[in-house]
Amino acid sequence: MRIERFLTGITTSGTPHLGNYVGSVRPSVRHSLRPGVESFYFLADYHALIKVDEPARIQRSTLEIAASWLACGLDPDKVVFYRQSDVPEIPELTWFLSCVLGKGVLNRAHAYKAAVDKNTAAGNDPDADVNVGLFMYPVLMGADILMFKAHQVPVGRDQVQHIEMARDMAHSFNHRYGDHFVAPEAAIEDHVATLPGLDGRKMSKSYDNTIPLFTPREQLKKLIGSIVTDSTPPGEAKAVEGSALFQIYQAFANASETEALRQAYARGISWADAKQLVFERIDQEIAPMRATYQALIDNPAKIEAILQAGAAKARAIATPFMGQIRHAVGLRPLQTHASTTAKTVKVALPVFKQYRESDGQFYFKLQSAEGHLLLQSGAFTSPKVAGQTIAALLAEGIAAMHSSPVALEKGPDVAESDIAAALHALQITKEAKPG
Repeated sequence: MRIERFLTGITTSGTPHLGNYVGSVRPSVRHSLRPGVESFYFLADYHALIKVDEPARIQRSTLEIAASWLACGLDPDKVVFYRQSDVPEIPELTWFLSCVLGKGVLNRAHAYKAAVDKNTAAGNDPDADVNVGLFMYPVLMGADILMFKAHQVPVGRDQVQHIEMARDMAHSFNHRYGDHFVAPEAAIEDHVATLPGLDGRKMSKSYDNTIPLFTPREQLKKLIGSIVTDSTPPGEAKAVEGSALFQIYQAFANASETEALRQAYARGISWADAKQLVFERIDQEIAPMRATYQALIDNPAKIEAILQAGAAKARAIATPFMGQIRHAVGLRPLQTHASTTAKTVKVALPVFKQYRESDGQFYFKLQSAEGHLLLQSGAFTSPKVAGQTIAALLAEGIAAMHSSPVALEKGPDVAESDIAAALHALQITKEAKPG
């Protein structure tokens, strides 16, 4: 049975909040308890430097987030729990990956595009106040993931693009230097991917609309009481759709509790009563962990020792792996390959095969480098149309599979991601050929 690797991190840019808890901490801790799962959890302090220039804030956030993970049930003896900056192989790998990723891919990254669009709308230089760290953020995130060959990475929908970029980095590097990296998958829990904050927008430190995870009970009640609602009076039915209060409750409640609140909305529950229900339900889950959290906050030396032990476990994996990567790209002791005329080893590639059956119709199939069937076409009336469909697959990738004039069927036990990887490898080869 394959050991599934699960990896997640939180940027140390502020106090952890309920959105971090339901979107990352809680589901990740649950994953760590599953059999057959090897879990990696890290404090993304390099990422924090992109937007935070307050050293004390980063240090305090590191302490608070580490204490939150541990208070919520993370067992450092059963997982790899580390601080990103304690693993120097990660920034080294970032450079290696930056050398195989096209700049155009980073130009399309959401955060960078948003900054450029904002500057353009204001009539400023497109790159005004955009640091290289923001531009390179997806590569550093790719290194975080690929270093430990993670299979599953929990993210909100707004972060899926970064996982796709990590997959591109893995495929590009593997194509050039051999099979070293695992292409990760995004793990999304739809109902908790983005938790709304006090003002209805996504709960985020950037909007200053968060509810701190371990805020004292009375402060929690006060903050929930300040969640923005509409002006519908008591006794009138209230809309569940678009209600930040309802969405927050749903992230903590079970199905029957959620349905009960839905019916209460329909009966016209007052906003004050609804907020009291939300407060009680959240506090029911968080209250038992508050004392543990505070004890950890009061003992930073204990947390530091845990992080150092975790870094040792992480580096036991990262150091030899980076040795392999350095060797793969040619950063080797000179005596390893004395001859400068050594032949380059050709990497086997997927292949399209076109053929004509006895029925007079034309077909094609896509096979992996090992000869496994990935994709089988239906019947084409002419070889020209079959060739045009292959060309579309090479140009557009997996999207062309669904717009083909003839049905294209996946091979046995083949996922779309397998086909996408094969097409990506062929695209890179085509682009690399002169002329």
